[in-house]
Amino acid sequence: MGARPRRRRAPAAAATAAAAAPGPLGALLATVLFAAAGAQQSATVANPVSGASLDLLPHFQLEPEDVYIVKNKAVSLACRATPATQIYFKCNGEWVHQGDHITQHSTDRSTGLPVMEVRIEVTRQQVEKIFGLEEYWCQCVAWSSSGTTKSQKAFVRIAYLRKNFEQEPTAREVSIEQGIVLPCRPPEGIPPAEVEWLRNEELVDPELDANVYVTPEHSLVLRQARLADTANYTCVAKNIVARRRSTSAAITVYVDGAWSEWSKWSVCGTECTHWRSRECSEPAPRNGGRDCHGPELDTRNCTSELCSHAAPGADDVALYVGLVAVAVCLVLLLLVGVLVYCRKKGGLDADVADSSILTAGFQPVSIKPSKADNPSLLTIQPDLSTTTMTYQGSLCPRQDGPAKLQLPNGHLLSPLGAGRHTLHHSSPAAEGADFVARLSTQSYFRSLPRGTTNMAYGTFNFLGGRLMIPNTGISLLIPPDAIPRGKIYEVYLTLHKQEEVRLPLAGCQTLLSPIVSCGPPGVLLTRPAILAMGHCVEASAENWSIRLKKQSCEGTWEDVLQLGAEPCTELYYCQLEAQACYIFTEQLGRFALVGESLSMAASKRLKLVLFAPAACPSLEYNIRVYCLSDTQDVLKEVIQLEKQLGGQLIGAPRVLHFKDSYHNLRLSIHDMPSSLWKSKLLASYQEIPFYHIWSGLQPFLHCTFTLERLSPSTCELACKIWVWQVEGDGQSFTVNFNIAKDTRFSDWLVPDSEVGAPALVGPSAFKIPFLIRQKIISSLDPPGTRGADWRMLAQKLNLDSHLSFFASKSSPTAMILNLWEARHFPNGNLSQLAAAVAEVGKQDSALFAVSEAEC
Repeated sequence: MGARPRRRRAPAAAATAAAAAPGPLGALLATVLFAAAGAQQSATVANPVSGASLDLLPHFQLEPEDVYIVKNKAVSLACRATPATQIYFKCNGEWVHQGDHITQHSTDRSTGLPVMEVRIEVTRQQVEKIFGLEEYWCQCVAWSSSGTTKSQKAFVRIAYLRKNFEQEPTAREVSIEQGIVLPCRPPEGIPPAEVEWLRNEELVDPELDANVYVTPEHSLVLRQARLADTANYTCVAKNIVARRRSTSAAITVYVDGAWSEWSKWSVCGTECTHWRSRECSEPAPRNGGRDCHGPELDTRNCTSELCSHAAPGADDVALYVGLVAVAVCLVLLLLVGVLVYCRKKGGLDADVADSSILTAGFQPVSIKPSKADNPSLLTIQPDLSTTTMTYQGSLCPRQDGPAKLQLPNGHLLSPLGAGRHTLHHSSPAAEGADFVARLSTQSYFRSLPRGTTNMAYGTFNFLGGRLMIPNTGISLLIPPDAIPRGKIYEVYLTLHKQEEVRLPLAGCQTLLSPIVSCGPPGVLLTRPAILAMGHCVEASAENWSIRLKKQSCEGTWEDVLQLGAEPCTELYYCQLEAQACYIFTEQLGRFALVGESLSMAASKRLKLVLFAPAACPSLEYNIRVYCLSDTQDVLKEVIQLEKQLGGQLIGAPRVLHFKDSYHNLRLSIHDMPSSLWKSKLLASYQEIPFYHIWSGLQPFLHCTFTLERLSPSTCELACKIWVWQVEGDGQSFTVNFNIAKDTRFSDWLVPDSEVGAPALVGPSAFKIPFLIRQKIISSLDPPGTRGADWRMLAQKLNLDSHLSFFASKSSPTAMILNLWEARHFPNGNLSQLAAAVAEVGKQDSALFAVSEAEC
């Protein structure tokens, strides 16, 4: 609104009114106005024009305007008036302190009148104090000897833009020339978000395309769908705070096929027929449209000079009868052959179904008698007497897709109803010493249809063991006595590809780890197994809410644990470390680590890897930049892919911290010698959308820079590749190598294999010898004086933040040693563990002085 002049008052009256103003401000105004009054009287005698000017009310040349606070940046309000002796701001009815004003005096050159300009700053904290009560506003009040004038009100608002769209466009398939409406309701925001549409990441401009317009409700309308409109459409909402992208909607415009006109009839042939044809080409079906219905060829009888109407003779009839007889004989022979093959096939299937290979996890175990002259063997009496053991529990079907491990019903696994299964074991023939030796040296590992790279399984009993998927950091530790004595389980461990398993994510959630299955689900474990896998989160309690998810028997994903706020549970616990997590679970199943960012400072680790062809037969040369979730399994998958493509690593991998700032990842190439190479990239950089990276459902993405040699003899390539998040972290690669013979980074393509076989059974799966482990447990489990027990051991091993979980178990020391085994296999230092036990003060060096026979 404009300035509102007040009634002109005499200087003395104005000074009296100013003195009535609240506090020291009133006194100050009174002094100023009295001085102004004296100056006015003197000036009246000397300069009548000047005295007349001082009788004017203040007029605002600049009034404060509405502003928005972005993040935590303070905003400035300004006003300028002439003639004015004083200007002050009033915000929400209260005067702003005099010290918060910045005042500047000048003179209007055209009128010679004094000009005063005043500024103040408003912070986010000031606005938030009254947030929800009323809107925050400020107003200027200017004084002169003739009275006061108020400026318009300026409103100060906190700007924001929420993350989630109220309505997003959805994928559709439409027929050509059909109208399309793609709805979009942007997130709530102040100021309201402006909306624009992208078609395949290019801006849709209705002014350039009359077939397109955007409604006032921000919906994109295509009046008549064209084949060129087949694309991915994205709604983009932006204001001064942020820029949000909806999920892309794939629009497919299809064309149903239609017949062309019939051709002319052909000439009547010797068979007394002629024909005509047509084609499904007006239009031809496209983009999944329906094919034409009806015949493509039409024939009719006809008569002409070439047509013969002679009746068939007796010779022709005999010929036809002979042909029919031969055909019948051939059909009978074929039927006999099929029946014989089916009988043989059925017999073979029956043998395979009854084979012990399919039920290897429940085979009778043959145990040899121990040798009496070898006392150094550890003799353990396993309770494997002839019995039929039954366990209750939900043996729910595994949701492993095409790679799941089948446990068929053979003669050793009798199916019962309602999730009840009976395991049959044969009677051992002798003592268990040789049984231990056999299990500790033999590994059970078979390949499944998807290959051995992402799965391992083996047969285990009460001695425990370990499963590992090489070069992925994924393992499953089955501690001793986790499987009840007298039972043998066949356990598997599977790494899933994201496209095989649907993990729904909501809001700001992101996948932080691989999706891993261990099973079979429903088996009875008396102690927690430990599942180890990598993650890519830079964990902090103030930035992340991290949950452990498990897939139920019905296929739905459930939160079973919230890290950092977990209660003392009997089933699940998670030890989260810098690059790996260790999950304690008494129920096997499918697990994944999912996080939800609590602030824009939350970040994930990306691993940046550069590959290029090992050979370059043409002038073109491609550099592939991969952006991976920083876990070993993803790097392994990319290395296997590049081996198939014939790629070579051209730089050491780098780590980039990718923040939840909704900014995309950009990649560019620079400093190439223009006399030798040129880039075919049309834009100055390539870009990977934020959501593609943040969701984690696409574990590796890549961009390709296509370069061209200006001469076939050019082999030296020198350039820089920059990868950075807009307003975030970045990395720079300096590439300088010979494309024909440089193999400096070839060792990266062959990751170091993990020590040991994928399945280790019995004592060979553990660093700590069995008898030493038992001595430590029996010594540290009982409460000790001055805390010299398992609690002190946990403190020495930096595990004292998990005391409540350890204390909930029957043997806290066993839990600590199991976690040490999971973290330090196969390269753990037993000497460090021995030193930690010795420092507890309850054991001496004799604790580890056991004979080789005992180990």
